[in-house]
Amino acid sequence: MSGRRPLRRSAAGAVVAILAALVLAADQFVKHLTIENLPYQEPVPVLGEFLQLYYVRNPGAAFSLGSEVTWIFTIALAVVACVIVWKAFGLKSRLWAVVLGCLLGGVLGNLSDRLLREPGFPVGHVVDMISMPWMMPAIFNVADIFIVTGMISVALLVVFGLRFDGTRERDHEIVETEAEAEAAAAAAVVGTETDDEMVDAGDSEPLRVSDDDAPSEGATPAPEGR
Repeated sequence: MSGRRPLRRSAAGAVVAILAALVLAADQFVKHLTIENLPYQEPVPVLGEFLQLYYVRNPGAAFSLGSEVTWIFTIALAVVACVIVWKAFGLKSRLWAVVLGCLLGGVLGNLSDRLLREPGFPVGHVVDMISMPWMMPAIFNVADIFIVTGMISVALLVVFGLRFDGTRERDHEIVETEAEAEAAAAAAVVGTETDDEMVDAGDSEPLRVSDDDAPSEGATPAPEGR
């Protein structure tokens, strides 16, 4: 088992809530600065071609896909946020609390844009501003960073077998193996005791003389030799 005690459910839920609020606040603050200070759809080099700021409003998903069905992305974000909140109530793992808190903050960041920004509820356009042309043509934001890293982290936690309660899959396998070994040992002990009892019962059984071997009352004794 893990050497560290798992979190209480209330503490894990607090970690999720605090991290989600911090990520949401950071995302919205950067978007506010973008709207107030950056020219629309004009690249602003930060580190040459490695990193640029490029203010756009995205009605769809990555690469502006699905721009005609923005409301679908709003529903999807809302469902993901609800699932994370639901799972947070049963958490005891520190790592899961951190990962789900950051992921929830990213989801709420883009969901806020869908609900509150122009052209209006529930088809608002997401504010994007980070561009890395050398790596990919997509333009993203702070919320996207936490969503992508959060999903990767979720996959890694699942692969390594970390459960929501703070235990690992291998710990449960060890416990099950030990339980099976103890059950087999107990069954062997019971079988040995049963065999011993049967042997003892056979040794203590009295010797019985059959009626054929016993002399009859009217029988004449054999004459003695002279």
